[in-house]
Amino acid sequence: MTPDTDRLLTALRRDLREGGLFGSFLVRDLETGDEIGIEPDVELPVASLVKIPLALVTLERIRRGELDGARVIEVPPGRITTPGPTGVSRFRHAAHIAVEDLIYLSTCISDNSAADALFALTPPDQVGSVLEELGLRGVAVRHPMRELMETPVERFDPADVHLAHALAIDAGTPGRGHRVPQLDISRANTGTARAFVDLLQALWRPGPTVEPSTVHPEVAAQVRGFMANNLVRNRLAPDFDSDASTWSSKTGMLLNLRHEVGVVEHADGQTYAIAVLTESRVAAGRQPGADALMGQVARRLRDELRSRWI
Repeated sequence: MTPDTDRLLTALRRDLREGGLFGSFLVRDLETGDEIGIEPDVELPVASLVKIPLALVTLERIRRGELDGARVIEVPPGRITTPGPTGVSRFRHAAHIAVEDLIYLSTCISDNSAADALFALTPPDQVGSVLEELGLRGVAVRHPMRELMETPVERFDPADVHLAHALAIDAGTPGRGHRVPQLDISRANTGTARAFVDLLQALWRPGPTVEPSTVHPEVAAQVRGFMANNLVRNRLAPDFDSDASTWSSKTGMLLNLRHEVGVVEHADGQTYAIAVLTESRVAAGRQPGADALMGQVARRLRDELRSRWI
């Protein structure tokens, strides 16, 4: 690490601390394998980021002939009225949706009910087994999404949501256990920034930092397509999406957790995998400043790697 890089990381850690965020970041050049990060190996609950491996494994099972992508599933209505959930999760009536369309809803608009319909076909332990079979490690899949819809937020009136966030901030243990089960790394779906960057590398292009990808090219292309059509673009997209670059990603949010992982592909051919997992220390539901800070830190890390190429 050069002195300039060391100073950059010190400054970024300070910015995160002052912005009320603990951040786990990793940026990797998918061509060279060069990378730069901040606490990239810290294990955190991953919230909706688990929908990437869910999509991957579902598509792999379709490729193997174990599932029919055109099969229509009856999905019960979520009938959720609290802010946040999307798609079928807010429906008042049952819907009939094909498996491949459920993957779209789960991945592109982060529909929890669609994801749980997929988990009913491929339970969490089977998702984990297929990931292991494909050589993709570091993401623990333990439960479906409905457990994320049963947090303290749902027990408070909208005006008191900050109390749920205060509990999320203050009820943890030094070993990352937590009184809120969805935030306890021994019970939640978990992963690290490095594990997600490895997963992204396997989907985009296997390189020197990981074993040759065992993900079938057609499956990888389908997952990339879903991530390119992600509709949630308020977090890192403003710093990476432009006329000269494309940003394909998946976000995750739960209580004080804010995450996004994705790949930026530049017109000049450079491609970077980026994983950002954060915990906020501010007891508030809406924090646009935290979203902006995540993007700014990720971009400065990407710029540091990009400067080595120029």
